[in-house]
Amino acid sequence: MPARVHDFDWPDRAVVGTIGLPGARTFYLQVRAGTQMVSVALEKQQSALLAEKIDEILDQLISVEGNRFSVPTSTPPELVDNDQLEAVEERFRTGTMSLGWDPTTAQVVIEAYPITDADGDEGGEAPDEDGSPDSEMLVVRMPVGTARAFAKRTHEIVGAGRPACPLCGYPIDADGHTCIVPEG
Repeated sequence: MPARVHDFDWPDRAVVGTIGLPGARTFYLQVRAGTQMVSVALEKQQSALLAEKIDEILDQLISVEGNRFSVPTSTPPELVDNDQLEAVEERFRTGTMSLGWDPTTAQVVIEAYPITDADGDEGGEAPDEDGSPDSEMLVVRMPVGTARAFAKRTHEIVGAGRPACPLCGYPIDADGHTCIVPEG
């Protein structure tokens, strides 16, 4: 059986959001087009790296002579999305991700694959099209303005976690913090 692909081309909404309190949050990449919606769980670090790499791609495209893809340098105000996640039904926990650029449609392309046994053993290569019955993936194609807004929101979501201790730099939990300042 071929892999099940959740394919979103020009989605109505694509965001990273969280459920839970800082220190115990679960991050989700949620995509919606019409009535079709998929939510996949991410690690905080995956979310942060995804936003960083999307910004890098967009910044590189701006430097292309003439900026023929009309890449915005900042988030277009009409694309700001500060709403909460919609009803979350987790499809899978993300293992491997890939990020790319499709110049034929001027879209950033995100691919997310579920965690597999190979992720722990071999560093997480993308699954083969081997027909395993439980294989699936999420593919999201976003135009440049939406991608810029996605990255900005993701940076904000990641940064909204627990505050860092000014002395040791470790996160301060809601129930307190034991600071161990290194001797120097």
